Amino acid sequence: MTRPDFRTAVPVLTAVGVTAGAVALSFAVNLALPVVSALTAAVVLGVLAGSTPVLPAASRPVIARFTKKMLRIGVVLLGLQLALPAVLDLGAGVIVAVILVVAVTFLATVWLGRLLGLSRGLSLLVGTGFSICGASAVAAMEDVVERDDSDVATAVALVTLYGGLAIAAVPLIGGRLGQTPRETGAWSGLAVHEVAQVVAAATPAGAAAVTLAVVVKLSRVVLLAPMVALVSVHERRRTARTGDGSRPPLVPLFVLGFLAAAVVRSMDVLPTVALDVAKVACTLLLAGALFGLGCGVRLGSLVRTGGRALLLGLLSTLVIGTTSFIALAVLG
Repeated sequence: MTRPDFRTAVPVLTAVGVTAGAVALSFAVNLALPVVSALTAAVVLGVLAGSTPVLPAASRPVIARFTKKMLRIGVVLLGLQLALPAVLDLGAGVIVAVILVVAVTFLATVWLGRLLGLSRGLSLLVGTGFSICGASAVAAMEDVVERDDSDVATAVALVTLYGGLAIAAVPLIGGRLGQTPRETGAWSGLAVHEVAQVVAAATPAGAAAVTLAVVVKLSRVVLLAPMVALVSVHERRRTARTGDGSRPPLVPLFVLGFLAAAVVRSMDVLPTVALDVAKVACTLLLAGALFGLGCGVRLGSLVRTGGRALLLGLLSTLVIGTTSFIALAVLG
């Protein structure tokens, strides 16, 4: 009878235990400070763990492999939050505005990142996070682009910083410009990054504004799958031209799973309790994934790009805020 190899089991058990503990702590931070999402708290904990000797060296690669699987399952479950009929009820004007804002913000951010001398990976991740849905979008995109772990942590940090500033700025500016509650809700859904931040930004305008803001926000999330697929195709062509043998998949399997989950959600065949469980599970899995990504980061690499990355986040915020305001005024 073969005896178990405890030398192999210890790193695995350590990785599972550390990740579970980090996810639990991330949720605790979110409960204490609702503006700080569990995903943001998880990546910060990961960076702290990865930059200190507290994490055993043997467990680091195990955490990386383990949390990568969590990421893909979490993105699939994210699709269950998308009810496509609710998005279509927004009307053609708002839908066109959403597509326009997402495209302009993404392309402008990537261009600005190149102008500032930042890495291609960081520019793509920031563009995705700011234009789509914050840390969740960053986590989905990191699997198909060439990037460093520090790029992922930086992108999530920028989403947190500028999304937090938008919570105060959107209702303040909207009030000064004489926006109605409905207009403020729609602008919050178009211009703010994380769902929790969107809710906080729209809350001063009332419950109806919050409901509209969340639906508009989810209409941006619908574009996550096509954006990841398009970037993946572009990266394949680029690596083929440069002769790099490591080519990303044509369409990642988890993206197809995301689309399938969205179709199931839109058919309205799942009970509410199942959707609630899936939503919590999605957050748990994505928090674990971002913790794993953060563990591969060294604080020194974050500091080196700090100033230029902050400027990119500011410029991207101005782009999405201005573009969304004009698009809603003209189309919405």
